[in-house]
Amino acid sequence: MNTFKTPFLIIVAISFLVLATNAQNAQQDYLNTHNTARAQVGVANVVWDTVVAAYATNYANARKVDCSLTPSTGGSYGENLANGNNALFTGVAAVNLWVNEKPYYNYTANACIGAQQCKHYTQVVWSNSVKIGCARVLCNNGGYFVGCNYDASGNQAGQYPY
Repeated sequence: MNTFKTPFLIIVAISFLVLATNAQNAQQDYLNTHNTARAQVGVANVVWDTVVAAYATNYANARKVDCSLTPSTGGSYGENLANGNNALFTGVAAVNLWVNEKPYYNYTANACIGAQQCKHYTQVVWSNSVKIGCARVLCNNGGYFVGCNYDASGNQAGQYPY
């Protein structure tokens, strides 16, 4: 009887993991995570755009070979990229990485503090960015690549994000 329980429990655990990670990669998950960060600074919600999402998907698919955080070229969109080494690295996890740069942004100076990164965060909350599209792919090396694109592009020199 115990021999049946062990494989069954393993299958249940794997199914739960698959469902949990897929649940954090849906269009609404990307929107919710972005819009929560934007609401914290009084910026209007972004909406999903199929054209922007197609751009993000095409570029993510091009990065499958190496999972490299190389920025795309030729597009007119803002962009945030991230990668992780296992299935737990979801779209929500990537957006949270960018949002977690918030403490390194000094609004008064409109700059990152010291040598810290904050431009991913400012792109997430950029008030003129009103449309997004994101994608997540499994790379050939077993890692995951996540990219979000923004219309209009943020991080414009001399402008405040909000």
